[in-house]
Amino acid sequence: MTKNAIIFHGTGGSPDVAWYPWLDHRLSERGYRVERPHHPGINVEPIAALLPKVLAAHDFDADTVLVGHSGGAALLLAVLENLECAVAQTILVAGYATRVNGSEEPVLQDTYDWDRIGAHGGDLYFINSVTDPYGCDASQGRLLFDHLGGTQIVRDDGHFGDYDQPFDTFELLDRLIR
Repeated sequence: MTKNAIIFHGTGGSPDVAWYPWLDHRLSERGYRVERPHHPGINVEPIAALLPKVLAAHDFDADTVLVGHSGGAALLLAVLENLECAVAQTILVAGYATRVNGSEEPVLQDTYDWDRIGAHGGDLYFINSVTDPYGCDASQGRLLFDHLGGTQIVRDDGHFGDYDQPFDTFELLDRLIR
């Protein structure tokens, strides 16, 4: 079977910014079929409206690696909860599961079935920063780790890419993805 990876951008983002194209290239060189979809509804549309579109737009199986950044990481919680199968690996970069900085977060659900998410997430990694300007920080990563297990990685790298933070490569992700 062909390994596939899907890289989900963050709120207000695009699949062509930050480290997403770089990771796409690296994984493609390793034989992955890579998708970098544009989902402009992330954190704009309520998750109940966005989720069916995302689930219908992609194929998920035991050879799938999911990578989500910020709002894309939060989206993956709902995706994993609603899959019918487990994926190989899930990496949440600047992920979060509760409202951050008092902002509205339509990408979040009110509650989560953590056992179902954990059962479908494969090898789970949470990469957060102690200096995230949006509150998607190490405490959010710890919350995810406490609910799901896996591996928490804490860095000092801001938001891992933003309009004012170039982050064109992400060697750690390349090393983590099998």
